[in-house]
Amino acid sequence: MQLTVKAHFNKQTKDSRKELIQFYVKGEDEKKSEINHLTREVVELEIEGVEQKLTCEFSKSSKDSKKTVLDFVVKGDTSSDQSFNFYKMAGSDVTLNIVESQMSIEEFYGEDEHEGIEYSIDKGGNITVPDNQLSMDDVAEGEKEEDLD
Repeated sequence: MQLTVKAHFNKQTKDSRKELIQFYVKGEDEKKSEINHLTREVVELEIEGVEQKLTCEFSKSSKDSKKTVLDFVVKGDTSSDQSFNFYKMAGSDVTLNIVESQMSIEEFYGEDEHEGIEYSIDKGGNITVPDNQLSMDDVAEGEKEEDLD
């Protein structure tokens, strides 16, 4: 899914934990339902006229009587060289292209590596576990052994 909106690049902030960018959407583009569909997804942000793209989590959108606010968390390994021209546009009106990424939230935050059972979650929320791993029968047997100790 792709979405193009006219927006004001309100601000860019960075602390030791994360980098945030915020846009204000005004006018007819506020009514685009695609905005809600992309919220909580990993997206590629592109500003018309700027070569760089940023990979971000579209963390939230909020709406009041004057504007719609779009907040994004920038992927942690984005270099300053990569984002310099993008951030030069802060404080100005821009045409923002938001494209849904193929990256999952887990990949975005580097949560692929973990101990325990491997699994994947599809967009519908269904969990798939490979067959060659621990089963519920194995867990039940392990609990019985612990009770004997």
